[in-house]
Amino acid sequence: MDKINWLEQMTQKQPEDAQTWFWLGKEYEAAERWLDAIQAFSKGLTYAQDDALRGEIVAALSQVTARLQQSAAASAPADAAASAPSPAESRTESRPDTSGGDKVTELFPDRGLEAAECGDLPEERADWQDELFGEPKPEEDGPDEDEANFPSVPGRQSTAFRPKVHPGLQVVAGGKEPAPERKADVPVITFEHVAGLKDLKKTIQMKIISPFFNQGLFAKFRKKTGGGVLLYGPPGCGKTYMARATAGECRAKFITVHITDILDPYIGISERNLKEMFDKARAQRPSVMFFDEVDAIGFNRSKSSSLTRGLVDTFLHEMDGIDSDTDHLLIIGATNMPWDVDNALKRPGRFDRLVFVEPPDVEAREHIFALQMHERYAEKLDTAKLAKATEFFSGADIANVCERAVERVLMEILETGVERPLRMRDMEEALAEVQPSTLDWLRTAKNYVKYANQGGMYNDIERYLRKHGKHI
Repeated sequence: MDKINWLEQMTQKQPEDAQTWFWLGKEYEAAERWLDAIQAFSKGLTYAQDDALRGEIVAALSQVTARLQQSAAASAPADAAASAPSPAESRTESRPDTSGGDKVTELFPDRGLEAAECGDLPEERADWQDELFGEPKPEEDGPDEDEANFPSVPGRQSTAFRPKVHPGLQVVAGGKEPAPERKADVPVITFEHVAGLKDLKKTIQMKIISPFFNQGLFAKFRKKTGGGVLLYGPPGCGKTYMARATAGECRAKFITVHITDILDPYIGISERNLKEMFDKARAQRPSVMFFDEVDAIGFNRSKSSSLTRGLVDTFLHEMDGIDSDTDHLLIIGATNMPWDVDNALKRPGRFDRLVFVEPPDVEAREHIFALQMHERYAEKLDTAKLAKATEFFSGADIANVCERAVERVLMEILETGVERPLRMRDMEEALAEVQPSTLDWLRTAKNYVKYANQGGMYNDIERYLRKHGKHI
């Protein structure tokens, strides 16, 4: 079976796979089946979601279209020579009989070129011809590139017309333009850049990183690799940052799923988009999918409307359905409101590991201060003292304190003109202006732990509150 037949069968099995249509078009192009190639590339452009793939398809489609036009232009002179009448017949058929006989009907009423030579072209048609072909140019100017593509007609003067448009197919790219490539290098983040979260690091190490470096050991115990991990906790405590570190730590393909990639106002399109994202991840296994604010996609069905139930059902099926699996596929979800996530998503087999990302402890806060002040123009700071003074501060809160302190120093330098480093006093003054942002979340979680923790799902929060509750 040759490649073309095999790819045609693949497109019948997966008619919405843009990559298969693209390769089928390339095979058609190699076989000089131009029309089939254009049709295949057009199909691929219809289903392509990736901007890079869309750009490749548009480029290939433009190339095939140009080849088709060149082939048609090369065959046009031979066809014209075979079908064109003799000069005497052409003049007899196209010009009126001046001997007083009946009026001769024009054989090509839509073209009007022969009538133009006889001076019988109506005014409106002459305007149309000028608009399409442009003004006549003198013969002594010499032919240009456009004229070389037009065969001469026997019996006609060599007066040339400059065409304003090129006949043939044109490629019009649909959708948004692909984003320009960023030349700036994006820094790689690993677990070394994440302060604290030791339990979460061990979970990710066990589920996605270790299985691919110790495949024989995991296969001996038939340990499943992949699955789902749901990160929940106060905002700003490192859930999204931890996902970025996972991408830098492991060698798996990392796919970030944004809400805008899924949600669509038309019925059924959101479900299809979600399925396509999972298909893309499974085709590139081992891979990691990250859903930020997963409660927007997996909202509790008892609280949602009937229009969003289909999206949640699709999410449930893709996580653990009859014909779907998450082997060698790790799904990381992050949310600030785990109580709004559908309970079926939080069962074992889907998000089977719920990890509470608590506010950083003293050791983690000291590490965060050191990371934030690294390579800044500052005196040596007492990070241990700052860590003790920032209980319940999230990582984002600590970064805010550092930025405020830097702003105070820069403002003073701009006013006085005297340059100086950042000092401990600046940090203490900035710290007095900032309050921890996690307290509101912890007070809300306290009510859920008290009244809605019958299944023990929020035991991690309960232990944290039992240890720090008197200060909340």
